[in-house]
Amino acid sequence: MNKHTKTALFVAPVLIILGYILSDIYVENKAYDDKVVQLSPIGVCDIINKSCVLEADDLQISIYDENGTTFVNSTFQLTKATLFLVDINGQSTEVKLQMHDNPFYWKQETQLRQLTSNSGDKHKLRLIAEIKGGKYISEFYTKTF
Repeated sequence: MNKHTKTALFVAPVLIILGYILSDIYVENKAYDDKVVQLSPIGVCDIINKSCVLEADDLQISIYDENGTTFVNSTFQLTKATLFLVDINGQSTEVKLQMHDNPFYWKQETQLRQLTSNSGDKHKLRLIAEIKGGKYISEFYTKTF
């Protein structure tokens, strides 16, 4: 075995490890880049009856209401979650959700149950969920059945 082969056998594992570490750092930094992704409802949303799921790629966000407290449950850890209740004139009321137990679960008391408690009630909502640098947004209606 000549000296070039010995050098190659010594350097190759070091380069592989460095390449793996540097690619991981690159991907992690890329996750913090600003981006906006639209969330789409799966079927018809009924928050009162716990049947509202929004999705974009691998992210799914479930929204439901229990006794006047609105919960948001996500498949990925959220950095921040904000819900907007939109009235018939297009004016929105911002509701900043608070972390409940861990970054996958968020909650806050809202007036949503009062606005959509009767069968057939429909209300417009907006959601902004932040994950690192990305903002996942949606504008959708909840209809009580």
